[in-house]
Amino acid sequence: MADPKGFLNHDREVAETRPVEERVKDWNEVYRPGSLLPIISKQASRCMDCGIPFCHNGCPLGNLIPEWNDYAYRNDWEAASERLHATNNFPEFTGRLCPAPCEAACVLGINQPPVTIKNVEVSIIDKAWDNGDVTPQPPERLSGKTVAVIGSGPAGLAAAQQLTRAGHTVAVYERADRIGGLLRYGIPEFKMEKRHINRRIEQMRAEGTKFRTEVEIGRDIDAAKLRRRYDAVVIAAGSTTSRDLPVPGRDLKGIHFAMEYLPLANKVQEGDLTTSPISAEGKHVVVIGGGDTGADCVGTAHRQGALSVTQLEIMPKPGEERNENQPWPTFPMLYKVTSAHEEGGERLYSVSTTHFEGDEDGNVQWLHLIEVEFKDGKLEQKPGTERKIPAQLVTLAMGFTGIDKENGLVEQFGVDLDERGNVARNADFETNVPGVFVAGDAGRGQSLIVWAIAEGRSAAKGVDRFLTGASSLPAPIKPTDRALAV
Repeated sequence: MADPKGFLNHDREVAETRPVEERVKDWNEVYRPGSLLPIISKQASRCMDCGIPFCHNGCPLGNLIPEWNDYAYRNDWEAASERLHATNNFPEFTGRLCPAPCEAACVLGINQPPVTIKNVEVSIIDKAWDNGDVTPQPPERLSGKTVAVIGSGPAGLAAAQQLTRAGHTVAVYERADRIGGLLRYGIPEFKMEKRHINRRIEQMRAEGTKFRTEVEIGRDIDAAKLRRRYDAVVIAAGSTTSRDLPVPGRDLKGIHFAMEYLPLANKVQEGDLTTSPISAEGKHVVVIGGGDTGADCVGTAHRQGALSVTQLEIMPKPGEERNENQPWPTFPMLYKVTSAHEEGGERLYSVSTTHFEGDEDGNVQWLHLIEVEFKDGKLEQKPGTERKIPAQLVTLAMGFTGIDKENGLVEQFGVDLDERGNVARNADFETNVPGVFVAGDAGRGQSLIVWAIAEGRSAAKGVDRFLTGASSLPAPIKPTDRALAV
């Protein structure tokens, strides 16, 4: 145990953000560089090394949190990095992007602010990179087996790295022009600078993983042919079909899916574009959807110089304390103020869009909404609450409904889908087609980055067992979890 009295002697302190007026003028990460290291030893000491560490269960990866907290407290960064990487391929991603269900499960959080697990995690990995402790781990020998991974998001990259290190020859196919999936083109730069992806890709290349960009399986390469070319295939193409809003006026110009809007802003930061073709500059912006993707749109609009930003959510405003239906150690739905919300804008809850109104040129100008409330378990409109708000750019950030079914991948492989439109799989992550596996949002549905990495690691074990008859690869999601069964 780091410090038996640490949780008594130290209050919770989190990473310091840069002033709003400074950070909205650039696209760098919002946190003040170097603000964590002076406090991280004290924060790690607040970990109580519980007899039953519920944080392990809160994290889908099963991260060894008390162990690396202890090492961070003692400033043994190399040992902390080793423990961190024992369960997580990419802690610099999760340390920046994960909503930290581990903190919701922290025992200290029963009656005090929980340990800053996420901040300790990102401090350890950033220090590991600075110290040169993150190095390529190529396999000692090759198996002679080949694997294709479709998709280069966190699930695909985790599966690819695990399988490469197991000795298989792995090629990752990505339909975009750069590797990273939604990490690259869905997450804004101010949440995670893309240099973190780039150096992981270089590590993976040095280990032997091959990458093929601008290749869409189903369109550019027939999926059935790909299956014949490789000994196994992992589908990690994500849940990329955006949920639409079929109301009058949806066809007006200026209404876009979030995944049309956000990638263009990232391409500006990559140097591919001077300005985004879909920009919030000088416009009244409305973001429909109250989740993290909606918050990403809010922060992006601020940096592009929006006149105003309004975020709409059809559900009621969450509370600031757990309710009785979400007891510890479950992950509660609480009111959350992200860095994007700190930067301005208005958030409206319990409202539904009825229609859009445009000008004579077909450009959206107004969004009409109405308040809603739950009655007998159903959302109903409240008469007399209709109003309209200015909307010259609207982004739809209402989630995703499943894997892309238009590019031919599903049909050509012949994989079955479940009732939710995701690729069905068994407890080993194998589909109904022998040798074809699925991991991440493509099989699970839209979820957290920690689930994506956990699924990638678990699917890799299934693939390794399929190719060799046995596997020593770790799998955070056990085959006994029958919820994964077809």
